[in-house]
Amino acid sequence: MKKKIKALLLLGLVFLGGCGQASATSASSAGTEAQSVDLFAMDTAMTLTAYGDHAGEALEAAKSEIERLDALFSISSESGDIYALNRDHAATLHGDTQTLLERALEVSDSTNGIFDCTIEPVMDAWGFTTQNYRVPSADELQQLLTRVDYKQVRQNGSDVSIPADVQVDLGGIAKGYTSDRIMQVLADNGVTSGIVSLGGNVQALGCKPDGSKWRVAVQDPNDEGENFAVVEIADEAVITSGGYQRYFEDNGRTYHHIIDPRTGTPADSGIISSTIISHDGTLADGLSTSLFIMGVDDALDYWRAHKEEFDAILMDKDGTVYVTEGIADRCSLLEDRKMQVVH
Repeated sequence: MKKKIKALLLLGLVFLGGCGQASATSASSAGTEAQSVDLFAMDTAMTLTAYGDHAGEALEAAKSEIERLDALFSISSESGDIYALNRDHAATLHGDTQTLLERALEVSDSTNGIFDCTIEPVMDAWGFTTQNYRVPSADELQQLLTRVDYKQVRQNGSDVSIPADVQVDLGGIAKGYTSDRIMQVLADNGVTSGIVSLGGNVQALGCKPDGSKWRVAVQDPNDEGENFAVVEIADEAVITSGGYQRYFEDNGRTYHHIIDPRTGTPADSGIISSTIISHDGTLADGLSTSLFIMGVDDALDYWRAHKEEFDAILMDKDGTVYVTEGIADRCSLLEDRKMQVVH
C-alpha cells in the first residue's frame, strides 16, 4: 500500500508516515498564505495545499477533479467506466480513462507484466478488495492466474473489451494520474506553488514560495514512527510502496497486499520499501509497486534502462538503502544509515 502521509508545511516537510483525515488548515511561508483542503477519495485520505491569491478557487477546482476521476476509475461506482467495462466486458471510455488505461498497458509492457491491471481476481481471493482476508490454496491461485494477463485487454482508441473472466482495476496507477491532473488544474488556476498528498503519493508544483525545494521524508518500513530518508523535490512526484501497512496475519505468518502476478502470492523480492521520484506521477505510481516486486538487481537494471524517466530509493530487508545517481545529491539518509549510490 502506498503510505499515508502527514504534511507539516510549517517545517517545509512532507512526512511519509501515518496520519488521519484532518480539518482544513492554513500556514505561511515567506509571507505567503497557504490554503489546504482535506478530503477522502479513492479509498484514502488526501490533503491539497496551494499558495497565492488564487489558491482557494484552485483547490475547489482540484477537489472537483478528484471526485470526477474517482467516479470514472472506481471498480465499484456504477456510473464509472471501469465498473461498466467489468460488467459488460466492453465499454467506450471517457478521455481520462482511455488515457489512464493506455498508460497502464504501457507500464505493463515496459515491466514485462510485473505491473498488471488485471490482477484483481487474485487480490479479491486474498481479501484485499473486500477485507475478508484468507489464504487461497495453491490450486486456486493457479486457476486464477489464468485470468491475469494485461494482453487480454483489447483497446482501440476509446473502445475497449476484455474476456468474460477478466477484471480490470486501475487502482495501482490511478492516484498518480490524479496527482498529475491536480498539478495541471492548479497551474490553470494561476497557482505556481503547491503540494498534494494522495494517500502516500506526494506531488509538488514548482518550489515553495520562498524558492527552496520541498522536502519529502520516507517512512522507515520497520518503524512506523520513524523516517529513513529525506529527498528534495520541485515539480516532481514522490511515491512509495511497501508491504507493511496493508496486510493480515494468519497462523503466525504475515501476508501483505503487493501481489506478484507471476505467482499470485505476496511479493518476496527482498525489497521492503520502494520509492520512485519522477516528473511523471502516473509513471511513478506504476513503478513504485513494480520495482518492489522485481527485487534489487532487476529493479536497478530497469532503472539503468530508463534512468531519464525516474529515480529511485530502495531499501532491502537487510537495511541497505540504494539511491540512484540522479537524486543522490538531493537525498539524505537518517539514523546513520549508509547510502549506496547506484550508477
